Amino acid sequence: MPRSRPRHDHDAGGPAELLAAKAELRQEIWAALRSAKATRFPGPEGRIPNFVGAEAAAELLRSTEPWQAAATLKANPDSPQWPVRQRALEDGKLLFMAVPRLAEEEPFFLLDPERLTGSAREASSIKGASASARPVGLDRLKPVDLVVAGTVAAGLDGARLGKGGGFSDLEFAVASEAGLIGPDTVVVTTVHEVQVLPAGEIPTTDHDVALDLIVTPERLIEIPRRKQRTSAAIRWDELTDEKIAAIPLLARLRAGSS
Repeated sequence: MPRSRPRHDHDAGGPAELLAAKAELRQEIWAALRSAKATRFPGPEGRIPNFVGAEAAAELLRSTEPWQAAATLKANPDSPQWPVRQRALEDGKLLFMAVPRLAEEEPFFLLDPERLTGSAREASSIKGASASARPVGLDRLKPVDLVVAGTVAAGLDGARLGKGGGFSDLEFAVASEAGLIGPDTVVVTTVHEVQVLPAGEIPTTDHDVALDLIVTPERLIEIPRRKQRTSAAIRWDELTDEKIAAIPLLARLRAGSS
């Protein structure tokens, strides 16, 4: 029996009906991964789920034109994208990795492939990043060519379902407002096949960040953009006071705008 974990959307803002629909869909995906015996320790529930074949998906991503053209990546810190982060450093790419839950005063790790302590594998882990990376604030980030997003479910229409905390969308919005992410920045995720859903099954809002590329261990799925990507903005009306207080960067940005 999987151990229950606190819901990451407990401090999320937005319509209750939408939050409930997303929460139900997450449970379905986590159960489907277990049923397919595609999960890895410590299990999928409450997480961006680590999956069997994550390394193969990272290798397939490595073969794509957007990857080969990218000099700078921003990546999530979750386990299933660890192989992606490792390969980014091996390929000489500058890597920005968010501190989990953006909880530090300097909420990003800067990993320079020319200044690593240990191997690319070690440095691209959360524990290893603490030794090899330089904690930096938003002002030390550089324009990003490729965004790697952690995903619970990915739709064939480009819709993305996270674990409910909203941190990926927040990171995207903050970087976009700072001019670090533009209309040509490619957004990609790596997932297991059971995490890929038909178009229209993942509930979204107009400001949700859409995926351009989904990579599984078996295939590449390119998503045609329905419209030009515009600069994302922080949706202050959907952020609770609890969420803002827990993220020093948000607290500073709100104080600076008031």
